[in-house]
Formats: sequence, structure tokens, C-alpha cells
Amino acid sequence: MINRRNIKRIYLITARKVKDFLLSDKSREFLIFLFFFFIASGFWLLQTLNNDYETEFSIPVRLKGVPNNVVITSEPSSELHIRVKDKGTVLLNYMLGKSFFPITLDFSDYKGNDDNHVRVYSSQFEKRLLSQLNVSTKLLSVKPDTLEYIYSTGASKLVPVRFQGTVSAGRQYYISDTICKPDSVLAYAPEGALDTITAAYTQKVKFEDVSDTLKRQIPLLTRKGVKFVPASVEMVFPVDIYTEKTVEVPLQGVNFPGGKVLRAFPSKVNVTFQVGLSHFRQISASDFHINVSYEELLKLGSDKYTVKLKSVPKGVNQIRINPEQVDFLIEQVTPEYDN
Repeated sequence: MINRRNIKRIYLITARKVKDFLLSDKSREFLIFLFFFFIASGFWLLQTLNNDYETEFSIPVRLKGVPNNVVITSEPSSELHIRVKDKGTVLLNYMLGKSFFPITLDFSDYKGNDDNHVRVYSSQFEKRLLSQLNVSTKLLSVKPDTLEYIYSTGASKLVPVRFQGTVSAGRQYYISDTICKPDSVLAYAPEGALDTITAAYTQKVKFEDVSDTLKRQIPLLTRKGVKFVPASVEMVFPVDIYTEKTVEVPLQGVNFPGGKVLRAFPSKVNVTFQVGLSHFRQISASDFHINVSYEELLKLGSDKYTVKLKSVPKGVNQIRINPEQVDFLIEQVTPEYDN
């Protein structure tokens, strides 16, 4: 166990070793080397920074003075990227201590455009950029060279949301529904462009091997000059598991003339199918219909009929019929017997 006496002893031993090292001849040589190394490095750095270099800086962009009845449907770029050239010492000052003021666009200066589409070219705000730079600094380029925004004076309409993408379930599962919340959004745009908007589309997504209900916030696909509110929707993909069920369905003759009836052997067939577990109890034999028409039987030319379902409920797949063929005959009956 380490106590105070041991700590003091270790400290004294370590301090003595450090002192002996610093007073040794090798230590003096090493310190002299470091001294001249730092002096040489300083001269090298000053010489290097005295050369001309090119670099890039970002300057924020702000739009102010937007009236309450105006909706900006396409915002200007949030920042400008300027490329400048100057000596390394000046550029280092920009990097370490210089803070650039935002380029501010006043909405009232440009609102007179008839098409609600404003373009501000770099030549119009170049003086404001140069005023923030040293006299020796050369402005090489500005990107983007045009700041533009589109606005709407309150014109909007409600449009449906359309999902784009693919969602596939894992084995023995299936996607039982596609739910969009909200299913409609407000579209803001200049009146001319607003007439062409019929729907808002989500960005394309792809989900595979889904085995549980999936919820995702998906952004809407942006369009130039159009603003959707909200800008994203929640997509819900409920997942259900398949189970198998068998029901007994009778064959029914249709369009038979009076006095004639269908006799099938067997008169009922087993229909086996896959259905989601949540719909298992809802599907019954009455949801399936096997209608055998008189005209169809006359065209067969045999006494074997291949069973075909005329009606299948929604959400049912992988259907199997047993037997697939039945024997039949068209029997002539008296009215009393038929009753």
C-alpha cells in the first residue's frame, strides 16, 4: 500500500534524476540543439508566410424584411464561397481572427419583379465583400455568382402526397398497407407555377427484408420555386405475417336453362390460401365464388371441369384448389323435382 512517506520518497528520487539529467553534458547539447531548431523553424515559417497563397472562405447570406403575407418558396444560398489570394500572413489572420459579416439582402429592394423570381448578381454585392478584405487581398471568384430566390404572395393549394420507392417484407411477412401522415400538404408557389402542381412526391427510398411495422420520416422531393408545408411526411408500413387457411367452397351453376341443373362430383372443393394473421378470422368460404356457366360447359366437349375461382377476397394469395378438376353432368329435372 502506498502511503505519504513512499510518495515523498518517489518524488525526491524522480526530481534528483531529472536534475542530474538537466545538468549533464548531453542535456546541455540537447537544449542548445532545440534552441537553434526553434529559431530556424521561426525563420522558415516567416519566409513561407511571406509567399502568396490562394484559399477559400465562407460568408453567410441573410434575407431580411420579408412581409408576413410572403412565402419564400426557394431560399437563396445560405453562404457564399469566395476564393482569395494574398500573402500567407494575411490569410493566416483571416483564419485565426477575422470574422466576416453576412451579406444581407433586403426583400424590399427586389420585390418589384413581375415573375416573383429575384436574381442578385455578384457584381451587386462585390463591394460589400471587398470592404471586408484587406487592400492587398485579391478577390478571385465568388460562388455562386448569382443569389436568387422565388417567392409567393400567399397563393397556395392542397395537393396529395405520392410515395416513391420500394418496400419489401421478409420471408413469411407482407406489407399490409401504406399510410402517409399527412396524406396532403400545402404547396406555395407563384400563381403561374402553382397551376402545374398536381401532387407532392417523396424522395425515393428503398427498404428490404422488413419484418416489423416500419415508420420513417421522409422528405418531400423539392421543386425549384415551390415550397411544401410540411416539407416531410411520416410513412407507416404495417407488417403482417402470413398464415394458411382452408375453406370448403361449393360449385354453383349459372345461366342454366329451366329444367337443367349442374351436378358436380364432388360438389364442393377445398380452397387453401395464405392470408395475414390479422385477417384470418375475417375470411370465410362465402368470400369465394366458383360460378360454372352453362355455356362454358357446352364448349368443353368432356365431362371434366377445371375449377376456377370467379371471386377472390383482398389480401389473399398463394391459392390452391383441391381437387383441381371435378366430374360433372348436366341433369334434366322436372319442375316438381327442381322445386
